[in-house]
Amino acid sequence: MKPFDFNPNTTRWEAKNAVALALASKLAYRGPAAVDSMVRQWGFERSTFLASPKGARWDTQAFVASRADMVLVAFRGTEPDDLKDWITDADCVQATTEVGGVHYGFWSALESIWEPLLAAIESHQDRAQSLWFTGHSLGAALATLAVARLRRKLKPVHSLYTYGSPRVGTAEFSDRFDRDFSDYTFRYVNNADVVTRVPTREMGYSHVGQTLYFDAEGEVHADMHFWNRFLEVIKGDLEELLQGKLALFSDHAVDNYIDRALKNLSRDPF
Repeated sequence: MKPFDFNPNTTRWEAKNAVALALASKLAYRGPAAVDSMVRQWGFERSTFLASPKGARWDTQAFVASRADMVLVAFRGTEPDDLKDWITDADCVQATTEVGGVHYGFWSALESIWEPLLAAIESHQDRAQSLWFTGHSLGAALATLAVARLRRKLKPVHSLYTYGSPRVGTAEFSDRFDRDFSDYTFRYVNNADVVTRVPTREMGYSHVGQTLYFDAEGEVHADMHFWNRFLEVIKGDLEELLQGKLALFSDHAVDNYIDRALKNLSRDPF
């Protein structure tokens, strides 16, 4: 398989698109030179690297890359230690926004690069190319919020693929998002990745999109009954996370999402 084998002309789920966007989510952890070099190897013509202003509280990073048939936006995630702080500190309170109630910290992190991001998308999307979003961990949350904000203004977006995403907003936010964009949102969960269980429902948060779940053997499922039966298995690990301990973070690693997406290239979970 090519390093970035992608179909930019569909809004339906495709296994090879899941692999390619998982690779892009990993690339988002790199710096501007590494990002530009790799996306050019993937066949993109140019890239724009975005980062929060120096001295800002938030350390948000993303890149926009384009070629003749697509524009890709990928957000950087964060290390488990840092994400634990994001989820358990005061920034976990909800902010009232144009798209509904969402995690204050996630919203503020996106806001720190929002105007430059809009300008970059406009600059890259100069041939009416399809527009794609992705991210892992915190990057998944930011990608979700970015799509929500663009769809609020009726901006066409082809699809959103996320990996190891925490919950982003309230049930009101999720319901509004899903009515508009659930069919084009594919949220991957790897086995016992506890990050996907926070912030909790008890804190008022809810997930968006269609869940694709990798079981312990790495096989992908889109059967929500299968996923729901598994939830109790990680209850203790979730409690440990909320107490400040790190549990089962190997399942959260972006490399594991890539490996499992590759393993399922020939499987259609739907």
